[in-house]
Amino acid sequence: MARWVEPVFGALLMALVLADVFLTVLYARAGTGIVSSRLARAVWLSLRRIAAVCGDGHLLSFCGPLIVVALLLAWSISLALGAALIVHPQLGTSIVNSNQETPTDFMTALYVAGSSLSIVGGSNYGPQSAGAKLLFLINSVIGTSVISLTITYLMQVYGALRSRNSLCLKIHALSGETGDAADLLAHLFANNQLSAGYTNLSELAADFTDAKEAHHFYPILFYFRFPEPIYAVSRSSLIALDAVSLIRSVLSQDAEWLKQSGAVTQLWSSALLLMSTLNDVFLHERASREADDTDLHLWRARLDNARERLERAGICVTVDLRRSVDLYVTYRNLWAPLVHMVGSSMAYEGTDIDPAIRRTKTIECPRSGRSR
Repeated sequence: MARWVEPVFGALLMALVLADVFLTVLYARAGTGIVSSRLARAVWLSLRRIAAVCGDGHLLSFCGPLIVVALLLAWSISLALGAALIVHPQLGTSIVNSNQETPTDFMTALYVAGSSLSIVGGSNYGPQSAGAKLLFLINSVIGTSVISLTITYLMQVYGALRSRNSLCLKIHALSGETGDAADLLAHLFANNQLSAGYTNLSELAADFTDAKEAHHFYPILFYFRFPEPIYAVSRSSLIALDAVSLIRSVLSQDAEWLKQSGAVTQLWSSALLLMSTLNDVFLHERASREADDTDLHLWRARLDNARERLERAGICVTVDLRRSVDLYVTYRNLWAPLVHMVGSSMAYEGTDIDPAIRRTKTIECPRSGRSR
């Protein structure tokens, strides 16, 4: 009976690893990994605590690559241990050393298991029985398959990361390197040429849809955090959502076609869904809260600045100021808490995620008498 304990535990361990590889690499939906998601979160939390103690936020830039290394090591070591547990009882009987007496210690089993996972016949230890030969063959197939899948997965992850960074940089450049949605719209629709900027807006909407799916296919992307805030996905999403909020609340009635267009709808839905997915899968916190008086005053001042910027760019804005304010506050309240929660979870400051706040008029916060 005891002879079967090790093989059973070994088979279960290998099955667990293979299931995790399947869910992470092949099934590829955020939040489905058995080991990978927990390991990634553990590495992130550990590195964030270290960064907080050292006072160096740049350490978080190593989190994504460290998770990749930790995941590969976890899969490799676990597979080797599982195979070793299966091999160990067969040493000296079904598996022997062709040159000398066969040791039966566990380290030898681990060596034989690792060799069989890499290539059949990679050591002096060979299978003698039909069952051992089948075990070596299966180990070889598993090892080769996992290595191939993980290499392909890594290439796809870094390809998706490059695409995400390109999107963030594109938004930063279109805003004139200010990170302000009003500047982005002013450059897209200068002199009220709405049709001219529609193509660029459609491209941004398509890029955000790709970014949303990339985070769903490769959840590890969430933990790639760069020191430069311009590469923060929360910042790019905020600019996109703020741009849509301004289009729908500030532009004149002549731009009604743009407000209802597919590009604007897709940009809004994709950016908001991206933030919701990151919050639901990685943060597990409620981000819905009503804006307080300070938020409302700040957003109204932000809207005034945006209107002035659009007018200077020759873009026609609505004359119904009250309705404009109500619409903007309504839209902003839908996404602002969510975006800032995702941004703060990645250790970014509020002004890093929303640079337009720094440019907003100084106002008196209600009930506090302090400026903000």
